[in-house]
Amino acid sequence: MWGILIALVSGALMSIQGVFNTEVTKQTSLWVSTGWVQLSAFLVCILAWLVTGRESVSALWQTDPKYTLLGGVIGAFITITVIQSMGSLGPAKAAMLIVIAQLAVAYVIELFGWFGVDRQPFEWRKVMGMLIAIAGIVIFKWEN
Repeated sequence: MWGILIALVSGALMSIQGVFNTEVTKQTSLWVSTGWVQLSAFLVCILAWLVTGRESVSALWQTDPKYTLLGGVIGAFITITVIQSMGSLGPAKAAMLIVIAQLAVAYVIELFGWFGVDRQPFEWRKVMGMLIAIAGIVIFKWEN
């Protein structure tokens, strides 16, 4: 139950953040807005690290495989693409497409066992669920 609640909060925060970031981008620029998002997130992480325990930062360099350290780089591109998609599609359409893309990529990662994730068997019901979600986007976007 806790995982479900956290996932719902995460989705809600992502939508709110996307709207905020899009507005900041309109008033500044894409790179200024994205830089601010990353810098402010970094400062929050430093503060949380100081308050909660101060684990060794040098442990990062023992991380294996090394490509997993690219999460922050990916995070910058996530910020940029969310801003651009929400600016051009609006928050609801963009969020729906983002969630479908997340679901599809996550399922492929599970199917092939990429990045150290336990491999899962193919299930038609999961594919059907994604297709139903895509149909929902088409219905939502449908204009008379």
